[in-house]
Amino acid sequence: MLLFYDSLNRPMLKSPPFILVDGSSYLFRAYHALPALTNSQGMATGAIVGVINMLHKLLKEYKPTYIGVIFDAKGDTFRHRLYPEYKATRPPMPDDLAEQIVPLHQIIQAMGLPLIMVDDVEADDVIGTLAKQAKEKGWKTLISTGDKDLAQLVDESTTLINTMQDELLNIDTVKEKFKVRPDQIIDYLALMGDSADNIPGVPKCGKVTAIKWLTLYDNVEQLIIKADEIKGKIGESLRANLDLLQLSKQLTTIKLDVPLEVKLTDLQIKAADSEKLQHYYLEIESKRLLATLDKDKKTTTPLIKTNYICLNNKTEFKVWIEKIINAPYFAFDTETTSLDYMQAEIVGVSFAIKEGEAVYCPFGHDDLLEITTQLDKEWVLAQLKPILENPNIAKVGQNLKYDQQVLKNHQIELKGIADDTMLASYVFNPTATHHNMTDLAQKYLKLKTTSFEEIAGKGKKQLTFNQISIEKATFYAAEDADITLRLHHFFHPLLVKESNLYTIYKTMEIPLISVLSQMERTGIILDSAMLKQQSQDLAVQINSLTEQAYQIAGRSFNLASPKQIGKIFFEELNYPIISKTAKGLPSTGEAVLQALAEQDYSLAKIILEHRGLAKLKSTYTDKLPEMIQSKTGRLHTAYHQAVTATGRLSSSDPNLQNIPIKTPEGRQIRQAFIPQENWLMLAADYSQIELRIMAHLSKDNGLLDAFKANKDIHSATAAEIYQLDNINKVSKIQRRAAKAVNFGLIYGISAFGLAKQIGSTKTEAKEIMERYFERYPKIKTYMEEIRNLAREKGYIETILGRRLYLPEINSRNYQRRGAAERAAINAPMQGSAADIIKQSMLNIHAWLTAEQPKIQMLLQVHDELVFEVHPDAIELAQKRIKQEMESAIQLTVPLIVEIGIGKNWEQAH
Repeated sequence: MLLFYDSLNRPMLKSPPFILVDGSSYLFRAYHALPALTNSQGMATGAIVGVINMLHKLLKEYKPTYIGVIFDAKGDTFRHRLYPEYKATRPPMPDDLAEQIVPLHQIIQAMGLPLIMVDDVEADDVIGTLAKQAKEKGWKTLISTGDKDLAQLVDESTTLINTMQDELLNIDTVKEKFKVRPDQIIDYLALMGDSADNIPGVPKCGKVTAIKWLTLYDNVEQLIIKADEIKGKIGESLRANLDLLQLSKQLTTIKLDVPLEVKLTDLQIKAADSEKLQHYYLEIESKRLLATLDKDKKTTTPLIKTNYICLNNKTEFKVWIEKIINAPYFAFDTETTSLDYMQAEIVGVSFAIKEGEAVYCPFGHDDLLEITTQLDKEWVLAQLKPILENPNIAKVGQNLKYDQQVLKNHQIELKGIADDTMLASYVFNPTATHHNMTDLAQKYLKLKTTSFEEIAGKGKKQLTFNQISIEKATFYAAEDADITLRLHHFFHPLLVKESNLYTIYKTMEIPLISVLSQMERTGIILDSAMLKQQSQDLAVQINSLTEQAYQIAGRSFNLASPKQIGKIFFEELNYPIISKTAKGLPSTGEAVLQALAEQDYSLAKIILEHRGLAKLKSTYTDKLPEMIQSKTGRLHTAYHQAVTATGRLSSSDPNLQNIPIKTPEGRQIRQAFIPQENWLMLAADYSQIELRIMAHLSKDNGLLDAFKANKDIHSATAAEIYQLDNINKVSKIQRRAAKAVNFGLIYGISAFGLAKQIGSTKTEAKEIMERYFERYPKIKTYMEEIRNLAREKGYIETILGRRLYLPEINSRNYQRRGAAERAAINAPMQGSAADIIKQSMLNIHAWLTAEQPKIQMLLQVHDELVFEVHPDAIELAQKRIKQEMESAIQLTVPLIVEIGIGKNWEQAH
């Protein structure tokens, strides 16, 4: 804990201080220093979160009894009357900061902290007045601010702290920092003036001169008397501006006699209003701030009274079985020993058929001293198997693909999935929130649920569910089923009202659960020996790059250390500083390395290559063999339907979507993905699907004709924009430029970005883009129309009607609005492509299930599906897979699928 010191540098504080917080200083510091955050509705929240976090830190550190949080009031102050140009050079407050002020004030008041704003004066004047009153009362005061002007208030009773820098200013440290006494700070500021506040000061008088004059003459008044003694140009400037100097001192002097309606004793901290805080934190969608509420609370406060019971005898269990069978649907959840679906074993199951009523049936808890008895695991699962496998008994769950997988570990095939609340939320609005149960309950039900950490602990000592007491487990598990049922009741009527969304949900996302579950369960074989050899080869290359880096730097260093790299780049090799970090240090991030590499700074190139190879080694060649399941001898990824905003699938543990294919080393990793013995790999990839979707959506005749004629689209585009009469006259450079334009436009590329890609000037790139739109005018029209539609509706739609909401499409912040506009153009292409490949997977899965050919669907990666196929079924696979994928949806241009076959994934691709 930071301490206060008296003028002799002795600790002087033993009791909690009286704290005055410069709220306006906090606000601007948080806005400029911290990342720009927004909630799902596009409301800026970064400054709010930053200020509240700083207040939490201050309260935790000092535990004050009395506190005041002071903000500037709206409008001009007495200083504007003294000097109309006061602060006239300041730009207006950014819109995305202004919109955060009222919510921030509401939160501070809900925290129980006194909030003070006084008209006609500034926050500094209120702080100065309260500090003086506290001194007269014998209180010790701590002022929390980043404003140097307040250093004039420092004395034996008043200390300043800058919490962002942990800098404490008492009498001695003010002298050390500013080289003048606290009582000279007013004169110091008056002499130098302040360009931010437009305080004139003495022209040409900087810090050194101000310190010199105050050392010689003590204060401005004495300096004015002795002004004739000052020689040179600076003396002339002083004498010519004596009136301005006196005015500047008036402007920099903090008032200590502001009439206040509050007394010091009114500034006692009150109890926080947890309900209001929860409401405000939900509105700004801050999980971390929500987590600060009710930390010691073991259970949630439900919307209605709950009745959660432990189901641990056969008679009661059978009663519930009858209830489930007779209900129109029931919500259920499994509790397991692991998040790894291939290893997880079920510990218990929970059910709910009515809001507020739920049961948990435990059968796999380990506590031998547990008073509560458990039913026999095999008996319970045997009773549940016919219900869970009955397609006519409707089930509701949250992330049911996981439950389906773990039930397979117990030879139960889950059927009859009617509703998955995770997917319902995702289809309803993919960007409103994360789609886990905790966030959905907070966002839509305004309900804080029990977290797993509350019952299991954190970190290395965290318990698995089978180690948790049945009493705790019962509430947690039953609550899961209850919340799932409530979420179903919330989302179902909303989706039914939106026919397109409901169709996507019921005919695509829900059926896809079983398709992905089957693919995950099948897994893929890895050639571990090949990966081991690749790791060794990569290690040799990495070591060679390390030695090259040492030679260029002239010494050894840690190539993974930004600090060490920064020292070598900017202090020893004098590389240009491209950008800085939030702390003001030169950045060595990926973008900076790329920029330096493009300018032929060799060490930057080497570090980039080193990082790329090191990532391949650690993420893939070293790690993948360790992830092979001993039960199956295969690698099993996990697919996620509710992550990306556009509808694309993602994968994890391992992520097979991000294996690089542009480098030889990345492609080599795909060689280690092989089929079962004597089978072959088949890869089916949509050709230029997003451009085909653009042609369909824009209805541009030039693009439509090119695709219908099966021309090479990039050569056809090059012939158009370079005005060539024959497609065969297109050069490789021209085709590359056209390809960059074709794909770049989908992602909202700028002339600058295009120039960078094709190695031209910005002017040349702009001319190419202009010619492109002249040749394909309906594409430009479509792009403008989709932006306007997004502004009007707040969302865009895919061909099938999937929505992507764009909360910042009408943002007053230019950069955020621009990003939303680019997303509005790109998302219909990406989202439609995602829908198309999902429909292909459903079609192919239905065919494979019905006819059982010797073909297994293994992977989905972007626009590609990967299969292992018995040689006898190769001809059938080529024909049927191509047919199913190309007919997944009808566009005004043909969908083309390219098929490759090989002994491994790389050969097939």
